[in-house]
Amino acid sequence: MITWLFIALCLLKVEPSLTQLASIMPQDPALIIGSSLTATCTLNSDLGLKAEDLYWTLNGRRVPSEFYTILNSTTVTVNFDKLNGSNQQSGDNLLCHNSDGSILAGSCLFVGMPPQKPVNLSCWSRNTKDLTCKWDPGSEGETYLHTKYTLKYKLRWYGQDKECQEYHTAGAYSCYIPKDLALFTPYEIWVEGSNVLGSANSEIVTLDILDVVTTDPPSDVHLSRVGDLEDQLSVRWSSPPALKDFLFQAKYQIRYRVEDSTEWKVVDDVGNQTSCRLAGLKPGTVYFVQVRCNPVGIYGSKKPGIWSDWSNPTAASTPRSERVPGICDPKSGEQNSTLRRELKQFFGWVKKHAYGCSNLSIKLYDQWRVWLQKSHKTRNQGNTKSSLGSSERPQKRSRQSGQRLQA
Repeated sequence: MITWLFIALCLLKVEPSLTQLASIMPQDPALIIGSSLTATCTLNSDLGLKAEDLYWTLNGRRVPSEFYTILNSTTVTVNFDKLNGSNQQSGDNLLCHNSDGSILAGSCLFVGMPPQKPVNLSCWSRNTKDLTCKWDPGSEGETYLHTKYTLKYKLRWYGQDKECQEYHTAGAYSCYIPKDLALFTPYEIWVEGSNVLGSANSEIVTLDILDVVTTDPPSDVHLSRVGDLEDQLSVRWSSPPALKDFLFQAKYQIRYRVEDSTEWKVVDDVGNQTSCRLAGLKPGTVYFVQVRCNPVGIYGSKKPGIWSDWSNPTAASTPRSERVPGICDPKSGEQNSTLRRELKQFFGWVKKHAYGCSNLSIKLYDQWRVWLQKSHKTRNQGNTKSSLGSSERPQKRSRQSGQRLQA
């Protein structure tokens, strides 16, 4: 109950009936951190109270008497040296009490820093319909005082200043403008910060809505197998529907990871396609895939665009490898060891160059797989003929030996 009374004193001021008992000077001072303060409590002489019976509290804690100075029978002071920042943004509660604990007078101390110039102001528009801006409060950050930040904007050449109304929509230092924005015309946007100790303005940012457009993540993302290929998956998605009537060149990015990993691999060279084949994957493995969109060049804008959020993850598994070790595996020996080493080097090269979604990359990767399969088939046929030849030679020797014996 007492705590709420302290807060009420700073928010609502002291009741008139209380101010008749005594007064504190200075009243509600605003001070820079590190400042010193001497506050004076002066009693109403008609009350018959004595200054020596009074005591001070700051935020509900009694101030030690060694910091008091009694000036006369109705006046007592308290001295604070090198004040810290206020414990609450509404101000610290400094109260003068009678010996029985009753409150005679109160004051609020605002101790902090003036706002620094807001920095890192950036804005984006979702589908050209609105505008959201964020910023940082400045190099010092915390001011210890209630600091108001106001986002202002106007058309660059002839507009009147307007204030953003919907704050904290994308974080502590953000504001949202939902409608009534002009296209093909630049805006000037800035942030003003102010508190009881001063004010500061950010740099002015000039932008065209079309240059800062982002969009919703791609929809209908599907991940599926590519036939029986155990190392590939196919990804397909749809363009953002909100931009279907706009003239622009979309760019897409894909990222994927295996089920038991948090590390994503990003495919950057998707371009404006709405499908992609991921190659070089592990057989019999579950993969998660996400896609995002960058609406580049809306109505001829030269800016690079802003990436959307990632789509919701979708998952699929690659087929398990059905290859069984046996006659198809390379035999031991110097020749096969060299072949395996060359194949490993070539596979690494192909995997590096076939990374991504371009048609050339996929074609190159498919050619490598066909070549590898043919190589295995040729080597297996050679091994089979070699085995058959070895089994026929002893039979010929036996027939020749039999002919000699008969002779």
